[in-house]
Amino acid sequence: MELERSRQRLKQILEKPGNGNCADCGAAVPEWASYTLGVFVCHTCSALHRNIAQISKVKSVLLDPWSSSQLEFMDSTGNNAANAKYVQTVPAFYYRPTYKDCMLLRDQWIRAKYERKEFMSVEKQEPYSAGYREGFLWKRGRDNGQYLSRKFILSEREGVLKYFNKNDAREPKAIMKINTVNATFQPAKIGTSHGLQITYLKDNSTRNIFVYHEDGKEMVDWFNAIRAARFHYLQVAFPGAPTSELLPKLTRDYIKEGYMEKTGPKHTEGFKKRWFTMDDRRLMYFKDPLDAYARGEVFIGSKDNDYTVLPGLPPNIPGTHWPFGITIVTPDRKFLFACETEEDQKDWITAFQTVINRPMMPQEYAVEAYFKHKP
Repeated sequence: MELERSRQRLKQILEKPGNGNCADCGAAVPEWASYTLGVFVCHTCSALHRNIAQISKVKSVLLDPWSSSQLEFMDSTGNNAANAKYVQTVPAFYYRPTYKDCMLLRDQWIRAKYERKEFMSVEKQEPYSAGYREGFLWKRGRDNGQYLSRKFILSEREGVLKYFNKNDAREPKAIMKINTVNATFQPAKIGTSHGLQITYLKDNSTRNIFVYHEDGKEMVDWFNAIRAARFHYLQVAFPGAPTSELLPKLTRDYIKEGYMEKTGPKHTEGFKKRWFTMDDRRLMYFKDPLDAYARGEVFIGSKDNDYTVLPGLPPNIPGTHWPFGITIVTPDRKFLFACETEEDQKDWITAFQTVINRPMMPQEYAVEAYFKHKP
């Protein structure tokens, strides 16, 4: 009887504005709550709250008994009031994770909010707001796949992220210009929950480096420092552009990744299995998902410029092992791919269609021209 009464009361409290989504990741219909912080959270975030048990004590909304004082506290606080307190000063560039993001980003967001109280005072945001950062990250070796400690420096003033092969090296091994850098967490691909993939352009071709740090805070601070540097670069590059327009450009997840088979330009060679990454309008293929360089890149333009994607392959194409074909038609030639399953084929076609349906931006015409005249 008591349990039923508290359940009904919690149901009413959940209907208050802000309480219908997880306070931390925005997932719908949260079924857990922190009765010490006064927030409703989803199942996954409730597990992350248990990591900060000294601050947050969680209970099930449906299954656990609740005291009247706990119910009163939940009623008088709730998600909107708690967030007004704990996220007062989140920098515009700071990545706010959603339920679709990896565990590391969500865990560090919850710790930053409630444990470190980073968004209640600007001083605590120094590690990623300063415009300069240096430290050591484990970087995957290009040839042997071993991770070695490397010194990294991010300098907003110089507009670069660079790393050094030796501590006392005077010249960096690589200089990555902030205007082309992208960072994306890739735990499954890299094989560590803290794995970050950093890409940049060198001679207009994509380069990948893979890094991690044992300390989750350190890794997320690097990620947000890169976002901060990109944000300030874009503010200068596009004066007057609203912040809402710049934020999606700070870092981006790939539209799609996975294995397909491909054949060469004459369509007579056998199909080879490759790892593909669709990044904005660049479709890149690699022999291995953790390769530093793409074997090749295909520019995917817009339907207004005669780019189309078709299911299936032209008749009499030899050498494919996988049955579900895709043809991309560009103004110059056809690119042929094959997928292992019909579901993969559908997903890839949807991804290509999304890009093809989007009108091209002025700067993308320059990229297209470069691809056409590539040696």
